[in-house]
Amino acid sequence: QVQLVESGGGLVQAGGSLRLSCAASGSIFRINLMGWYRQAPGKQRELVASITMSSTHYADSVKGRFTISRDNANDTVYLEMNSLKPEDTAVYFCNAEIVPYRDHPNAAYLYWGQGTQVTVSS
Repeated sequence: QVQLVESGGGLVQAGGSLRLSCAASGSIFRINLMGWYRQAPGKQRELVASITMSSTHYADSVKGRFTISRDNANDTVYLEMNSLKPEDTAVYFCNAEIVPYRDHPNAAYLYWGQGTQVTVSS
Protein backbone atom coordinates (compact mmCIF):
# COMPACT_ATOMS: atom_id res chain seq x y z
CA GLN A 1 0.00 0.00 0.00
CA VAL A 2 1.37 3.40 -1.03
CA GLN A 3 0.15 6.75 0.24
CA LEU A 4 0.88 10.29 -0.90
CA VAL A 5 0.20 13.00 1.66
CA GLU A 6 0.26 16.65 0.65
CA SER A 7 0.65 19.71 2.82
CA GLY A 8 1.31 23.41 2.49
CA GLY A 9 -1.74 24.79 0.75
CA GLY A 10 -3.56 27.86 1.95
CA LEU A 11 -4.68 31.40 1.22
CA VAL A 12 -2.19 33.96 -0.05
CA GLN A 13 -2.34 37.36 -1.69
CA ALA A 14 -1.35 37.85 -5.30
CA GLY A 15 2.41 38.14 -5.58
CA GLY A 16 2.94 35.93 -2.57
CA SER A 17 4.53 32.52 -2.18
CA LEU A 18 3.62 29.07 -0.96
CA ARG A 19 5.50 25.81 -0.71
CA LEU A 20 3.71 22.51 -1.19
CA SER A 21 5.08 19.21 0.05
CA CYS A 22 4.11 15.65 -0.81
CA ALA A 23 5.51 12.67 1.05
CA ALA A 24 5.20 9.12 -0.25
CA SER A 25 5.07 6.22 2.18
CA GLY A 26 4.40 2.50 2.20
CA SER A 27 5.77 -0.17 -0.08
CA ILE A 28 8.25 1.70 -2.27
CA PHE A 29 11.11 0.12 -4.19
CA ARG A 30 11.66 2.95 -6.66
CA ILE A 31 9.95 6.22 -7.57
CA ASN A 32 10.26 6.90 -11.28
CA LEU A 33 8.52 10.24 -11.42
CA MET A 34 6.77 12.69 -9.13
CA GLY A 35 4.60 15.56 -10.15
CA TRP A 36 2.00 18.17 -9.33
CA TYR A 37 -1.32 18.69 -11.07
CA ARG A 38 -4.02 21.24 -10.35
CA GLN A 39 -7.73 21.51 -10.96
CA ALA A 40 -9.67 24.75 -10.82
CA PRO A 41 -13.48 24.79 -10.52
CA GLY A 42 -15.09 23.89 -13.82
CA LYS A 43 -11.78 23.06 -15.45
CA GLN A 44 -9.88 19.91 -16.28
CA ARG A 45 -6.99 18.73 -14.17
CA GLU A 46 -3.73 19.97 -15.68
CA LEU A 47 -0.07 19.17 -15.21
CA VAL A 48 1.84 21.87 -13.36
CA ALA A 49 5.29 20.32 -13.03
CA SER A 50 6.99 16.95 -12.90
CA ILE A 51 10.42 15.63 -11.95
CA THR A 52 12.36 12.47 -12.64
CA MET A 53 15.84 11.53 -11.47
CA SER A 54 17.30 13.52 -14.35
CA SER A 55 14.87 16.14 -15.57
CA THR A 56 12.08 18.55 -14.76
CA HIS A 57 9.11 19.73 -16.77
CA TYR A 58 6.89 22.76 -16.27
CA ALA A 59 3.65 24.00 -17.74
CA ASP A 60 4.20 27.21 -19.69
CA SER A 61 1.89 29.08 -17.32
CA VAL A 62 4.20 28.50 -14.33
CA LYS A 63 7.66 28.61 -15.90
CA GLY A 64 9.91 31.04 -14.07
CA ARG A 65 7.56 31.23 -11.07
CA PHE A 66 7.32 27.65 -9.78
CA THR A 67 10.14 25.26 -8.90
CA ILE A 68 9.76 21.52 -8.38
CA SER A 69 12.33 19.62 -6.35
CA ARG A 70 12.70 16.19 -4.88
CA ASP A 71 14.20 14.71 -1.73
CA ASN A 72 14.99 11.15 -2.74
CA ALA A 73 16.10 10.08 0.72
CA ASN A 74 12.68 10.93 2.11
CA ASP A 75 10.52 10.16 -0.95
CA THR A 76 9.22 13.71 -0.92
CA VAL A 77 8.50 16.20 -3.68
CA TYR A 78 8.14 19.95 -3.22
CA LEU A 79 6.58 22.71 -5.27
CA GLU A 80 7.88 26.20 -4.51
CA MET A 81 5.36 28.70 -5.88
CA ASN A 82 6.36 32.34 -6.20
CA SER A 83 4.69 35.40 -7.75
CA LEU A 84 1.34 33.72 -7.33
CA LYS A 85 -1.59 34.93 -9.40
CA PRO A 86 -5.35 34.57 -8.85
CA GLU A 87 -5.44 32.19 -11.81
CA ASP A 88 -3.21 29.81 -9.84
CA THR A 89 -6.15 29.17 -7.52
CA ALA A 90 -6.97 25.45 -7.63
CA VAL A 91 -6.77 22.19 -5.78
CA TYR A 92 -3.24 20.91 -6.21
CA PHE A 93 -2.69 17.15 -6.43
CA CYS A 94 0.55 15.26 -6.04
CA ASN A 95 1.14 12.16 -8.11
CA ALA A 96 3.91 9.63 -8.40
CA GLU A 97 4.81 6.69 -10.59
CA ILE A 98 6.08 4.09 -8.13
CA VAL A 99 7.49 0.59 -8.38
CA PRO A 100 6.34 -0.98 -5.10
CA TYR A 101 8.20 -4.28 -5.15
CA ARG A 102 11.84 -5.13 -5.78
CA ASP A 103 10.82 -8.53 -7.17
CA HIS A 104 8.80 -6.83 -9.92
CA PRO A 105 11.02 -3.95 -11.04
CA ASN A 106 9.00 -3.22 -14.18
CA ALA A 107 5.62 -3.06 -12.47
CA ALA A 108 5.02 0.63 -11.91
CA TYR A 109 1.77 2.16 -10.72
CA LEU A 110 0.42 5.71 -10.59
CA TYR A 111 -0.67 7.05 -7.22
CA TRP A 112 -2.44 10.29 -6.26
CA GLY A 113 -2.63 12.39 -3.15
CA GLN A 114 -5.87 13.75 -1.73
CA GLY A 115 -5.26 17.31 -2.89
CA THR A 116 -4.57 20.58 -1.13
CA GLN A 117 -6.36 23.87 -1.78
CA VAL A 118 -4.39 26.89 -2.94
CA THR A 119 -6.29 30.17 -3.06
CA VAL A 120 -4.72 33.37 -4.36
CA SER A 121 -6.62 36.57 -3.67
CA SER A 122 -6.32 39.64 -5.86
